[in-house]
Amino acid sequence: MSELSQKNILKKPVTIYYLLLASTAILSLLGLVMVFSASSIYSLENKGTTYAIIFRQVIFLILSVLMTVVLSRLSLSRWKLIAKYGALIAIILLVIVQIPKVGKSVNGNHNWISLGFVDVQPSEVAKFLIILWAGYILARPERIGVIEVNVIKLIAPAFFVCILLVLKGEDLGTASVFAFVLAGLLWVSGIRLGPFAMLVSAGFLGIAVLILTQAYRLHRLLAFINPFAEDQYKHYGWQSAHSLLGLASGGLFGVGLGASRQKWGNLAEAHTDFIFSVIGEELGLFGTFATLLLLAILIFSIFRIAQRANDPMVRYVCCGVGCWIGIQTILNVGSTLSVLPVVGVTLPLVSYGGSALISTFMGIGFVIGAARRDSEIYEELKKSAWKWLR
Repeated sequence: MSELSQKNILKKPVTIYYLLLASTAILSLLGLVMVFSASSIYSLENKGTTYAIIFRQVIFLILSVLMTVVLSRLSLSRWKLIAKYGALIAIILLVIVQIPKVGKSVNGNHNWISLGFVDVQPSEVAKFLIILWAGYILARPERIGVIEVNVIKLIAPAFFVCILLVLKGEDLGTASVFAFVLAGLLWVSGIRLGPFAMLVSAGFLGIAVLILTQAYRLHRLLAFINPFAEDQYKHYGWQSAHSLLGLASGGLFGVGLGASRQKWGNLAEAHTDFIFSVIGEELGLFGTFATLLLLAILIFSIFRIAQRANDPMVRYVCCGVGCWIGIQTILNVGSTLSVLPVVGVTLPLVSYGGSALISTFMGIGFVIGAARRDSEIYEELKKSAWKWLR
């Protein structure tokens, strides 16, 4: 293929659609492989078989893909109907978790509900619902021709309610994701720099207060600064220290798939919050770079599709989904590398977790639908020999 042909392919709008699908598919398959590798020891010790965790993840992935196919074909009018009540549904889900004997604590996080055969985390679905609602609300002034509006008053109160409910369940990581998504949506809405800087400063101040007023959060902050310190290593620094040991031992190409030593009881949550460390240990620097590149392609594709959207709600929601996946990637990888305190969020599409996987695919389903409604992209898709892509 000539250089000119390659440039023409990269310039085609449909290429963004293919990049979105390809990065999603490869990350999901990589997630299955790494969840199986990272969870095998834990699964054998706690479930009696090495296949218990990966079996669930496969089921979650199949359900997520089927759901995405349906959601990607929803009309925009139906999305707007759902979006209209998105914040209300999100808040109801978060309130249900706080009902005594309904909510369940997992590792000190009281944002779970047990369904018997599986635990679900409503706050994950609430992330997508609040983004969907925010996109609908931010688009209204644009649709009716209002030039200037206080976007903080439009969406911040609902986000604050969700953040407070999540914090009531002692989940600062998820609350931080909500806060950063709010900041991202306000930024793309064109808010003036002064009010934006004040809001972001207030947010960081709030996070600092939350850390300093809770002993275990303060210990986590001190531990990430030097996880190998004598007074931290065997306590709050344990996860960060063994995450770094795993990454350091991986070298350029890793110790080999399935050969991680840290997953043998040293690294808690190896298949969830610290799966990036297992990737680094088993697949080396090459594996971690490839994972980050795929996530970068995914996020880039989402924002490019947002740029091309004609409907303002679609633009805002796609941007919100991109901010969500982006900030969660930064928080997860930052925790793994010990450049950020451990906040307990998953790596999108890669970590184990049904609620997280399903909610992320919901967001991607919306973006796929936005791409399919793009006339230039859809015209190219109709020429494709693969009918399932249309």
